[in-house]
Amino acid sequence: MIENSKVTIVGAGSVGSSAAYAALIRGSARHVALYDIATPKVEAEVLDLAHGTQFTGSSDITGGSDLSVVEGSHVVVITAGAKQNPGQTRIELAGVNAGIMKKMMPQLLEAAPDAVYVIVTNPCDVLTVLAQEATNLPPERIFASGTVLDTSRLRWQLARRAGVSSSSVHAYIVGEHGDTEFPMWSAATIGTVPILEWEAPGHPRMTVDELDQIAIDVRDAAYKVILGKGATNYAIGLSSARIIEAILNDEHAVMPVSTVLRDFHGLDGVALSVPSIVSASGATPIRTTPFSANELGLLRRSGDALREVADSLR
Repeated sequence: MIENSKVTIVGAGSVGSSAAYAALIRGSARHVALYDIATPKVEAEVLDLAHGTQFTGSSDITGGSDLSVVEGSHVVVITAGAKQNPGQTRIELAGVNAGIMKKMMPQLLEAAPDAVYVIVTNPCDVLTVLAQEATNLPPERIFASGTVLDTSRLRWQLARRAGVSSSSVHAYIVGEHGDTEFPMWSAATIGTVPILEWEAPGHPRMTVDELDQIAIDVRDAAYKVILGKGATNYAIGLSSARIIEAILNDEHAVMPVSTVLRDFHGLDGVALSVPSIVSASGATPIRTTPFSANELGLLRRSGDALREVADSLR
């Protein structure tokens, strides 16, 4: 574990503020900082969070619009950027947010040269590739939150259908954090039971068609939330806090985060979410992860789609 640990969240919008709130109440780090160039906004968010620290643990909250806020960070979580509008895909956000990322990353790296960087801003996979190239950081030290949230959405859906707790569902969404993502059904289990063989009183076996619909619901979940309330923020805040904890506590936790892959099942130079070990040194893809032939095809399709977007932004 890192003593006197510090996380800085960049961006005081709905996602960044929710991530700071989640990190504060979960005690994800000893020091939580919030940085944004919009001075009145970030100062108001920090003040609002600070007013509640009587009711949280030992974590404290600081922040502001001066880059010195970022100094001394062990983890930097980037949420800054234009938000996704109703009906807009994450890829359509790429141009605007790529410009923000290219300008911001060298400044952040100068302020916190030894930090692990986690990119939450969408489209997070494409931005991770561009940010890694701009900083020349080792791929394990700069990665995206990827499909950690999508995987939580999947497990929640499956748990409700199967009549078990989410923690008893072992299944992953992999690939792009977006329209080409897909579940690894070949490795999905409830407890030790393969997903299609699970049954319990009042919960008959699931069909392939049912699983296909669950996958669609998970893929499109963000669009539904954005349509209703304008942004997704609570669940991504919580999943960001969970990733922060895995790094700062050196957990070696297996999570589907998105790193720039190097010769991973034939994929190279593209960031995709695959099961990875997350620890104090960052995220390392698990090379021995087995995929079915169909899943490997879907993973490569995901990679091709993202590579095309990244190439258009260089």
